[in-house]
Amino acid sequence: MTTDTHRVIRPSILYFGTPVVLLTTENEDGTFNLVPISSAWALGQNVVLGLGGENQTVRNLAERPDVVINLASPDLWEQIERLAPLTGAHPVPESKRAVYRYEPDKFAAAGLTPQPSDLVRPPRVVESPLQLEARAVALNPGGEGRFFSVECEVVRVHAHERIVVPGTDHVDPGVWSPLIYNFRHYHGLAPEVGHGFRSETAELAARVG
Repeated sequence: MTTDTHRVIRPSILYFGTPVVLLTTENEDGTFNLVPISSAWALGQNVVLGLGGENQTVRNLAERPDVVINLASPDLWEQIERLAPLTGAHPVPESKRAVYRYEPDKFAAAGLTPQPSDLVRPPRVVESPLQLEARAVALNPGGEGRFFSVECEVVRVHAHERIVVPGTDHVDPGVWSPLIYNFRHYHGLAPEVGHGFRSETAELAARVG
C-alpha cells in the first residue's frame, strides 16, 4: 500500500532549477545593458525568455531586437549575484527602488568582459562558455503586464573549444555545465545519470568506444 507523503505548499517563487543566462541588449543612447535572468528555455533554434514588465531589457528589445543570450557556468555565480540588485532603468521604477539601484556600466560592476558579436549589435560576454546571438521576433505580455514572454530567433552560436566534441558541432554534455538557479540558490549539474534516446553525442561515444 502506497502512502501519499505530499502536502500542499505555497512557495513564494517557482524557480525549480532553471539555467541562468546573461542578456546583453542595446540602450537608447547606444550603450549596452547586461542583465541576469533565470527564465529561459529553448524550442528548436528559438529561445523563449521570461522578463519582468518593468525590465529595461523589455524596453530595449521592443525598439532594438538584437540580443545576446550568454549562458553562465557555475564559476560565474558571484558575478551574477553582483548584477542581481542592479538595474539599467533610469529613473529606477518605483516598484524596484527598495531593492535595486541604477548602474550604467554593468560589465564593470560585475567584473565581466564584453567582446564584439558577429551579426548583432550587443556584445557577447567573454567569460560565458556558450553565447547565442539572437533577435527578438515576438514580445507577448502576460500576467496583466507584469511579465513578457520574448521569443528570440538564434542566428549564431559561439561555444568555447573546451566544451565542443572535437571535429563536430556538438556541445559535449559531459564537459558543459550550466549554472542552475534552484529556489534562489546556485548549483552546477550533478553527474550524468543517463541520456535521451535521440542523443547524438552518446552515439558518437559508442562508435568511438
